[in-house]
Parts: sequence; structure tokens; C-alpha cells
Amino acid sequence: MPELPEVETTRRKIEPLLAGRTILQVTHDAPHRYRDTQLALGRRVSGLSRRGKYLMLHLAAQDAAGDAPHDLELIVHLGMTGGFRLEEGPHTRVTLTTDAGTLYFNDPRRFGKMAVVPAGEYDGMPTLAAMGPEPLSDDFREEDFARLAARAGAVKPWLLSQKPVSGVGNIYADESLWRARLHPAQTHLTREEAGRLYHAVREVMAEAVEAGGSSLGNGSGNYRQHDGDVGFFQGRHAVYGRGGQPCPRCGSDIRKIVLAQRGTHFCARCQPLRDPPPQEEGASRG
Repeated sequence: MPELPEVETTRRKIEPLLAGRTILQVTHDAPHRYRDTQLALGRRVSGLSRRGKYLMLHLAAQDAAGDAPHDLELIVHLGMTGGFRLEEGPHTRVTLTTDAGTLYFNDPRRFGKMAVVPAGEYDGMPTLAAMGPEPLSDDFREEDFARLAARAGAVKPWLLSQKPVSGVGNIYADESLWRARLHPAQTHLTREEAGRLYHAVREVMAEAVEAGGSSLGNGSGNYRQHDGDVGFFQGRHAVYGRGGQPCPRCGSDIRKIVLAQRGTHFCARCQPLRDPPPQEEGASRG
């Protein structure tokens, strides 16, 4: 947390507060975590976008024309518990002041990061630089996904790598695999299996974005927006966080295991693990 739906909801919510505004001050006490933020001072926020789980504030020179291209970006990764608020709190890590007001970046567990970089230059951010296509874009093509899936190892860690498709984290990987009836540890997907998963990822992400993401628990790290709004997709979770409860499809108990150091929820009856298909001679196992 947060994953693509939560970050996209954040983008939509705070864009009206920041677009067209000039950044006057960025205050924090962790320059190793919030890098080169002084470069944003005096810059106009020409717009906000998102790539996977990363939020991007596009920064133009203050005297640039309204349609002038931006040349710097303030990249924000919310980490596990990061989010923007209208008021300062005990977990405020960054204060972002513009000519229209102030936003506070709260992050109880301190995994969030920010950096100002030249637009499009992500050499210091390997995950962002090598990220796969957006799941709801035309660049996410079933044929390409199936070709990569045929050579993949355990499918859930593969999804979490961000390389086959961007923005899928622990929650939405579990939910997509349940819809596709695939075991999280399944390797080397068949063409038919990959097609099921491709469509499941697109469906789950579209529904979660529409619902404003997922809000879990009641602690200080619970995902919510700057205005206090929460997401509602948690009410549609079929398996995530439901260990020991009945599968909504078959009634069997949902199981929880640890796979690649991540808690993983699935239905053993609906998502059986089959033997991997035999590899053709000389085929890659990458």
C-alpha cells in the first residue's frame, strides 16, 4: 500500500490544489529521503501525472508560457503509509507550501520518498526506469504479456516486479490471480492462462480506481485522502486479508502463505497449482 488505484486517486484529488501553483517552500529534515527538493522552489506546477505507483509533479520555470514544456519533475513515492493531508500531524515528514496554501506529506513508517529530477531522467530510480506498461493503457497488450508470462517464474512475484505491468502490488496481485483462477506460485503460464490473467488485471485495476482504492484497518497508516476520504474497494476483496474465511466462489477456506516474503491469499480449490509445462529444447527460463 498504496498501489496504482490509491496513487491515481491521490493524483486526481490533489491536482486541483497544485496545478498552476508556484512552489514557495519544501520543508523536511531528511535530505537523503527527499532529494534535491530545493530545485522545485519558484517552479510552477504545470500538471500532475502518475506512472505505476509513482506520482509526478511537472515543474516549469515561473516565467514560462502556459504551454511551455516542463523540464523538471518532482517524483513522489508514497511508500507503505505515505499520503497528503491538509493539516500537520505527528507523522508529517514534508511540508509543501505554494502560493495557494500548504499540503503536508504524512508517513508513519517513513518508507515514502521524493526527488526532483530532470524530466524523464530516472537513472537513479531503477524500478521506475524499467517499469512495464500501464494496465489500463493501450500499451498493455495481451500478446506481449502472454509472451513474457510463458517464461516467468512464480507468477505473483513476477507481477510485483513491475516489469510485465506497472502498479500491481500485494492486494491487486492476489485479487487478479483469484479472478484468473491461478495459483500465486504457478510458473510458465500457458497462453490461455496468461489471457485470463491479463483481463483480470485490467478489470481489477479499473474497478479499484473507480472505487478510490482500498482502505484497510483503522491505524494511523491507513490509506485515506487529504480530505479524509477513504477508498471502498476493500469491500470487494475476494481473498486479500480474508485468510480462513470462505471463498466467495466455492466456499473453501481462503489460505494465507508467505511467497517471496509477501503475505499471499488464495483459494486452493479455485487456484490449484499445476505442474509447469515442459520446456522446449533450448527455451529460455528467464
